[in-house]
Amino acid sequence: MTRLALLIGCAALAACNQASGTAAPSNTLQASAEPVDGDTVAVHFRLLGVDAVEGRQQCERDGRCWKCGKVATAVTERMLDKGETTIAMTGEQTYGRPVATVVVDGEDLGLALIGVGFAAPLDQYLQHDPERLDAYERAYEQAKAAKRGVHSGRWIMPSLWRKGSRLSCERRSRS
Repeated sequence: MTRLALLIGCAALAACNQASGTAAPSNTLQASAEPVDGDTVAVHFRLLGVDAVEGRQQCERDGRCWKCGKVATAVTERMLDKGETTIAMTGEQTYGRPVATVVVDGEDLGLALIGVGFAAPLDQYLQHDPERLDAYERAYEQAKAAKRGVHSGRWIMPSLWRKGSRLSCERRSRS
């Protein structure tokens, strides 16, 4: 389990508890969880309107594969280490996981990941939030224009990668 999952999971659980330590009915989080240790549980959830490269995903630059998924995970971990994290559960679910927005020291984590070139906006999940949709789309276009992150070469959208699409360099490296 990555440190990212632990940090997000612990923060999500903390956000769902009152000061008394009992879950408030209106703040209940229904999700799959896994133990970290005897008294700590990690919960996985998805960021609202964001599709980031997968942990094992590779991208191509200068004719060679690079581990863009590992880099994206490291970038996310560094962002989470910047300061206080606020997690707001949306009440929605995608891919069987709860959905949330995450703000670290006043910065939207989804927007930051898109801006550094390791995620794409998912417009269909942002229709109810036109301001966020506009900000995410602008950040995506800026990252593409500046060739940040995955935009520095070739890559496959994470949704297609999860369905089995691979770059030719990924197929060669598995042979």
